[in-house]
Amino acid sequence: MNLMGLQGGQYRPLSPEQIETIHQASLQVLEKTGITYESGLEDTVQMLEDNGATIDRDKKNIRFPKSLISEQVAKAPEKVVLCGQDSKNDLHLTENRVHLGTGGAAIKILDPETGEVRSTTLKDLYNVSRLVDQLDNIHFLVRPCIPTDIEKADYDINMFYACLSGSSKHVMSGVNDEQGLHDVIEMASMIAGDFKSLQERPLISIITSFAISPLKLCTQSTLIMQEANRNLIPVALSCAPMAGSTSPLTMAGTLAQIHSEQLAGITICQLTNPGAPLLYGGIPGMANLKTMGYSGGAVECGMMNAAIHQMAHHINVPNYNSSGLTDSKVPDAQAGYEKALTAVLASMGGSNYIHHSAGMLESMLTIAHEQFVIDDEIIGNCCKVLKGIEVDAEHLALEVIDAIGPGGNFMTAMHTMSHMRTEYYNGNGVTDRRSRGKWVKEGSLDARQRAAGIARKLLETPESCCIPEKINKEIKEKFNILL
Repeated sequence: MNLMGLQGGQYRPLSPEQIETIHQASLQVLEKTGITYESGLEDTVQMLEDNGATIDRDKKNIRFPKSLISEQVAKAPEKVVLCGQDSKNDLHLTENRVHLGTGGAAIKILDPETGEVRSTTLKDLYNVSRLVDQLDNIHFLVRPCIPTDIEKADYDINMFYACLSGSSKHVMSGVNDEQGLHDVIEMASMIAGDFKSLQERPLISIITSFAISPLKLCTQSTLIMQEANRNLIPVALSCAPMAGSTSPLTMAGTLAQIHSEQLAGITICQLTNPGAPLLYGGIPGMANLKTMGYSGGAVECGMMNAAIHQMAHHINVPNYNSSGLTDSKVPDAQAGYEKALTAVLASMGGSNYIHHSAGMLESMLTIAHEQFVIDDEIIGNCCKVLKGIEVDAEHLALEVIDAIGPGGNFMTAMHTMSHMRTEYYNGNGVTDRRSRGKWVKEGSLDARQRAAGIARKLLETPESCCIPEKINKEIKEKFNILL
């Protein structure tokens, strides 16, 4: 059953009038309040001034006329295609087509052997990549954890290498600096065939956290974003304010601020290179005002992330956002309902590239092998909702009803046999629907234990590098690959 790229848009938390109200409010913020910036963006600021922005260099303030925003945003592509090494994993991001995958930068993992929390390693990143490659409902791979066992100078190339060698799905991650970006582009070009082939079929994309909410440009991330624009490497314009902390407490206020930051980022990208592929990257979250920490599993996060797609769709740009987060520390009931609620809301909202949807625990600090398997099951259920109910002559089954007749039984009908594996979502083995007797006989395992067993079996399969052997050797000769 193909459950990738299905049509969402059934859930619309904002009315058309509310969308336009937020859009106009965001334009007002950019024109009246403006945004600020860190030092080191002199060329970017000059580019904006040359194109009509008002700059106050003493206050480090940039104000954008509405005409500049409208003109530049119109240049952004309405469709972005992110490719896998295997073309079956290509993602066509446009309109209400939905894809869900991993995300985050966790620094801890529940050790698959002991169950205890420990720091993540480069080998963990590779193993998770292998696991994700075999979980059909996880559509793409955003680097889910940080290898804490290697030097920062080696992060970028090794993180992308671990992901690309472990999975044939599309790989997205952030990078530390422009040199890291160039190294990753060079490696990906070797895998794609050459640089032009990589531009035509981008196997990688870059997360650029260009905005420090509220309304401030980050120097390093903005420069990385612009360099990716120049090379036509797709970027996700990530900004992730917390309502009540780095954005207004109200959902409408948070959405207006995010939209302002996104419009500014898109404008910078299109001035840098008209037509540069990008994803509107608003990720609204909530602050826990009791602890001042991040509250990732709240139902309002699902509502706001569904609204983010509406705002992106309003300006005809595909979007990247978030679901599947939880504040729970382990794969338990809380993790299940928080993840399912936010995932189904974001997917029914029509979001194009929903990251964080698999594997995350403890508000993005921790991952667990079994959680990836459980979330694969949750994503499959979300996508089944999007698939909807087929109504045609075959599925109405009037001839079958007539043949079986009143008082009959459909259990052995050929019609039942032909549809039993496709009409209903059967899952990956996490969900148990057997009798209690059979469940007890096979060990009385709960969902977490079943998921851990599935993950263990998947990782016991023989390792096979997704990068062709000859190219893999050339990469290892050129770069300091530590895996």
